[in-house]
Amino acid sequence: MTIVVYGEALVDDYLTEQVVGGAPFNVARHLAAFMQPQLIITRIGDDKNGSVVRAEFERFAMSEAGLQIDPIEETGRVVVERGAQGQRFVMLPGQAYDYINPEQALAAFEQAAPATLYFGTVAQRSPRSRDTLFALIDASPATCFLDLNLRDGQADERCVFHSLHAADIVKINEEELQALFSWYFDIDPSAPALGADAVRAACMALVQLFELEALIVTLGHRGSMYFGADGNIVAHRDNPQPPFVIDTIGAGDAFAAIFLLGRARGWPLEQTLARANEFAGAVCAQAGAIPRDLNFYDKWMARWRAA
Repeated sequence: MTIVVYGEALVDDYLTEQVVGGAPFNVARHLAAFMQPQLIITRIGDDKNGSVVRAEFERFAMSEAGLQIDPIEETGRVVVERGAQGQRFVMLPGQAYDYINPEQALAAFEQAAPATLYFGTVAQRSPRSRDTLFALIDASPATCFLDLNLRDGQADERCVFHSLHAADIVKINEEELQALFSWYFDIDPSAPALGADAVRAACMALVQLFELEALIVTLGHRGSMYFGADGNIVAHRDNPQPPFVIDTIGAGDAFAAIFLLGRARGWPLEQTLARANEFAGAVCAQAGAIPRDLNFYDKWMARWRAA
């Protein structure tokens, strides 16, 4: 039940320190920490930041079979600017993950023979990596899991449209849901809020429009909603609040990782959603998207095994 994760591995540059990130790489590291077979297909530069990324492969005992080294382009970097309104993340153009080689990617992908392919939209901002992704999608019957992860200026509606059509399962947050409502149902974000029944109907309409197996909407500390093609709607609201929240960076990545983990291991849907919500909340009580101490994962493994 190997899960292939496709997309960006990069470094968040806080000037005083560099923190390895990228939503796909966050998901892959969580899966690796829970000893779920996985492979990330990404591209980094032959530079200092690339060495920092590779150190994370070693720390999590991850295979480098899908890791490409670009001799020219730099490892992906996000400049983090701090201001009165909080942090602003500036994604630099023309990074190594924009040039993922299709031949190398296909070779690693076919060797892995995955059951699931995870992808987002950031790595589709350049034609090279976007074409490589769709070559992988066309080459395998793997279930395609789209974590939309819209970032300002990184993906347009055309990219989203094609991604939704390629996906089987889609995970979005509330802001992304509003964007989909605006694009496909002409619902103005500034219009009065829809009632609960209207929102559910619109979400089910998205499932039908894009012929999805399921649509998952994350609601932060309020839980999540699952809309299935069979008409099954699961609202998970019993979501324990973390004792305190340091930041919400990486919460969506944590949710996606545990949902994929549960699906690979055959957990019941409601249990999978509950565990994904709780784990994402726990990550919010840590600094950064990935715990610095890998012992963080031990209590979750012990709890889930006991259950």
